[in-house]
Amino acid sequence: GYDGKKVVEHITFSVNAGDYLCIVGENGAGKSTLLKTLLRLIPPLSGDFFTGDGLAPTEIGYLPQQTPMQRDFPASAREIVLSGFLNRSGFRPFYKRAEKLFAQKTMAKLGIAHLENSCYRELSGGQQQRVLLARALCATQKMLILDEPAAGLDPKAALDMYDIIQKLNREEGITVIMISHDLKSAVEFASHILHIGNRQVSFFGTRDEYRHSEAGHVFSAAGCRGECGA
Repeated sequence: GYDGKKVVEHITFSVNAGDYLCIVGENGAGKSTLLKTLLRLIPPLSGDFFTGDGLAPTEIGYLPQQTPMQRDFPASAREIVLSGFLNRSGFRPFYKRAEKLFAQKTMAKLGIAHLENSCYRELSGGQQQRVLLARALCATQKMLILDEPAAGLDPKAALDMYDIIQKLNREEGITVIMISHDLKSAVEFASHILHIGNRQVSFFGTRDEYRHSEAGHVFSAAGCRGECGA
């Protein structure tokens, strides 16, 4: 929560290496607040969370929702991608050759190598999201935390983004925690679902378990009426 006010409580769940967890729920349920708490951007009001398997806070890549001001950032795509290394570089005023090479390969992997010298604010929404995803990958090869990575994208760009994330998870073993209001894609791609509703977790389990759960049926019906969202 914020300023001593609880947004969501009674949360218990676990994520194993290689999982693809999708967080769904109604507007204002606390999904983004939960992600910011996991990232230690805000402290939990009570309780705690634990990381294992050698995972350090600096080894988590984060793709947040963008503000209009951030979309208008006047830097090259390459500069933004390279900034993913800043958490690990400390006070070092330059990027290592290996970091520059990794950024170049990552941009090529995501199909944006030809945009490296392009101004970020002149890119399309889908291209900007790929740049931010490349930046997150420069921060980690272990875990990605994504807050509505397909928000505001046209259907094809959104599907392309989900496909890229799925490949990173399945082919490279990167653990994914993602908020999505697109329940159809969440159930199609994720291995596990965390459903937050009424200020608490109403479901946590595998994708198949969610399909047959009460929360899954109710939320799917709400989505058809346009009542669910980010």
